[in-house]
Amino acid sequence: MSHKFKKMLGWSFALLISASLTGCSLLPAEENALKPPLVKPAQESYRTVVVEKGTISQEINGNGSLESIDYEIAQFKGQGGRIAKMLVSAGNQVKKGDVLVQLGVDGLDIQLKEQQLSVEKAKLAVKQAKLNDDSDTLKIAQLQMDVESLKLERLMTTFNSKQLVAEMDGQVTFVEDLEPGDFVDAYQTLVIISDPSKLRIALRVDTGSEISGVNVGFPAKVTFGTKVVQGKVVQTPSSAPTTLNPMLQERYSKTLYIELAELPSDAAIGGFADVKIILQQRDDVLKIPRSGVRSFLGRTFVRTLEEGNKIREIDVETGIKGSTEIEITKGLEEGAVVVLQ
Repeated sequence: MSHKFKKMLGWSFALLISASLTGCSLLPAEENALKPPLVKPAQESYRTVVVEKGTISQEINGNGSLESIDYEIAQFKGQGGRIAKMLVSAGNQVKKGDVLVQLGVDGLDIQLKEQQLSVEKAKLAVKQAKLNDDSDTLKIAQLQMDVESLKLERLMTTFNSKQLVAEMDGQVTFVEDLEPGDFVDAYQTLVIISDPSKLRIALRVDTGSEISGVNVGFPAKVTFGTKVVQGKVVQTPSSAPTTLNPMLQERYSKTLYIELAELPSDAAIGGFADVKIILQQRDDVLKIPRSGVRSFLGRTFVRTLEEGNKIREIDVETGIKGSTEIEITKGLEEGAVVVLQ
């Protein structure tokens, strides 16, 4: 290999090395990556209320209905039987002695007519014995008439026991849903008759515990449309009369009865009215919505908002619990901001 060729080969190799070392400079320079924009953390928003002073009350509110103070529960007392005919409907006006329900008589009506005939024959025999002036025949005829009359009386009692009759004048406010042929037991409530001139309010609740704090004599405000009437509680579950009727027992256990100072002119059985009974009330007390008070593991506390967005938990003591508000007796001061749940 000549010296000249070696020299050219060295230059070529040097040039190749130089190109490999500086080749990156021949490409366009890569741009620097942009930094991500700064995102402000979302500011949490709270529903809050300011602690303030005012009046708070614990009360019972409900929708009561007008019903009669004086009523009759009509039921067969001797024995039951099969229904022949229901003779009244709810809303009917009845008089004392009207037949309400007729049971099947099973041929008693024919027996009754036959026995009435026997009594008339016995009376005729007495009359003939008197005309014949036969003392022995008269004595026998009179005894026979007594026997037939006693049979008729007992048959009448049995026949009448198949009829349920009204014991008072009034309006039918309940009729059991029965059809001819249905069997009824003795002392089963079939019809209720009420006096429409003597009315009071019945306020029912879901559970008796809701009205356990109400006593006889508590005042009540009763609203008929735009007319407000004052009333007072006259019967509570604890003061209800003793009864063996299971329907009444259940009703009395969940009902307050309220008598009114006056009745609207259009008041009628079945009418409705709004009722408010105040159990206890205090003025000038600290109060907040009930949703502001929290309970956990026997602890009662609130969360307050301080210094902008700082949350602080404070133990509190409570007093009267209203339907929407609650009294705070200890732990808070007027003007504090409470976070609601």
